Amino acid sequence: MPPELNPPSASPAPAATWLPELAALLALFLLLLLPNRLGWIEPTAFGFLPLELLVVGLALLAPGRAGILLRWGCAALLAVGLLCKVADLFAYQVFSRPFNPVFDLSLLADALRLLNGALGRWGALVVALLMLLLFAGILLLSVGVLGRVQRGLQRERRLALPGLLALLLLWILLKAGGFARVNHYFYDELVLHARATRDSVVDLRQFRATVDDDRYAAVPGEALLAGLRGKDVVLVFLESYGRVAFDDARLASVVRPALERADQQLAVNGLAVRSGWLESPTVGGISWLAHGTLLSGLWINSQTRYDSLMLSQRPTLNRLFKRAGWRTLAFMPAISMVWPEAAYFGYDQVYDAHNSGYAGLPFNWVTMPDQYVLSALQRFEREPVQRPPVMAEIAMISSHAPWTPTPRLLPWSEVGDGSIFNAQTLAGPTPEEVWQSPQRIRTQYAQSIEYALNALASYAINFGDDRLVLLVVGDHQPAPLVAGDLPNAHVPVHVIARDPAVIAAIADWQWTPSLLPAATAPVWPMSDLRDRLLAAFAGCRPADGSCGAGSP
Repeated sequence: MPPELNPPSASPAPAATWLPELAALLALFLLLLLPNRLGWIEPTAFGFLPLELLVVGLALLAPGRAGILLRWGCAALLAVGLLCKVADLFAYQVFSRPFNPVFDLSLLADALRLLNGALGRWGALVVALLMLLLFAGILLLSVGVLGRVQRGLQRERRLALPGLLALLLLWILLKAGGFARVNHYFYDELVLHARATRDSVVDLRQFRATVDDDRYAAVPGEALLAGLRGKDVVLVFLESYGRVAFDDARLASVVRPALERADQQLAVNGLAVRSGWLESPTVGGISWLAHGTLLSGLWINSQTRYDSLMLSQRPTLNRLFKRAGWRTLAFMPAISMVWPEAAYFGYDQVYDAHNSGYAGLPFNWVTMPDQYVLSALQRFEREPVQRPPVMAEIAMISSHAPWTPTPRLLPWSEVGDGSIFNAQTLAGPTPEEVWQSPQRIRTQYAQSIEYALNALASYAINFGDDRLVLLVVGDHQPAPLVAGDLPNAHVPVHVIARDPAVIAAIADWQWTPSLLPAATAPVWPMSDLRDRLLAAFAGCRPADGSCGAGSP
């Protein structure tokens, strides 16, 4: 027998000898039942008899080399399961979903780049080292706990074996009788992650095989978007604008009145509105997945899918507008580094954090306020008389974390180069003050959404001539750490236009004639909107072959 394992004792060991083994057994019990969501970690979550505890105990009773190998095998499975639990805890808090090994590992590199920018190279290295230590610590914890448990079981084999078998029989009888407090939760979670990994690999293979299969790929420009000829189409992605802002009373008390006021002001100024719901492919962040989904007409719910899309020939909505004669623009104030993906989307001009003409100070992470971005669109692209129609994609980011300070609207004639906002950037609470209280986080978030909606309504009223069509989309729901557990990934979508023909073209969409979409308004996958727009305003549908030459 290996020297690390004590032979069975003929007499019970002193109580003091059992204390480390009992502590290890308790730790194993707690680790097996540890929930993978913060909101579920409460005393009642540990009131179960886990099957895995009994199976592992029997495995650790194996003598000699077999016992050592089984201990290390169980330790590896325990470590993998715990790593998945820890990853799930973070994923649910930020993205309201479990960790996916295939899709999410690529986000680690993005996170390190973000940390490098926020903390500097050494700060990012320290965080990376702490993550490695966490992984190593989980593995060592698993090995150490099972080693202690194995020593205790091996020493008292004559008592342990019948005891474990009796508990196993009891577990089977209770399970057969429908008793709710017996489970194999740890095993179930491992299986779910293993299946998710397998299914994700298959999904990516299928996605890469079909990404270029697009029914609009060969439609000629003259057969596209005839119903919008001469219009300036502005697609606005409003950061973290989700359905929770309508349904959560704490947030709706701020957001709904703002929408009601904007509704009245738009109507008085001759602007019509239609609103519905979309299902976003992401929650809490990774906004570019929503952008890619809407613009490509494909469901882009992972970084890996997004990367595959960037390598494809599938025409985006921007490219289709460009083919039909529009000048295509992107106003991306959050882009502060090289953005190679811009080439795929097909913009004629990208305005980013550096070339948008903004001379003011940042609002913490937010490089410039939404009102300035809309003002830059008007000044640089819409004011010139002799120009083609523009199709502009805009990311409004004033509602991005840390949600402080909240900008204030100014008269549009005073915006200029944005330096007038400098006093506002120094007002309001600091991020550290806001993030000490969940209630204060929610308040600041709601106020930032209110500001963004007011900016959009004011822009439409001041500059919304017969040529302007605004399509406003929430990119995703806010993170659960802001609004709690989210029941869905729904986001609002609005069309704002002065020309009645624009509204008539989407009459069969059954959207609500208000900025407040009805609870019963249709919910479409965000990937459906591209083709619905093309069909509604082209006067043709590729499925029935009416799009003219070149249509599928």
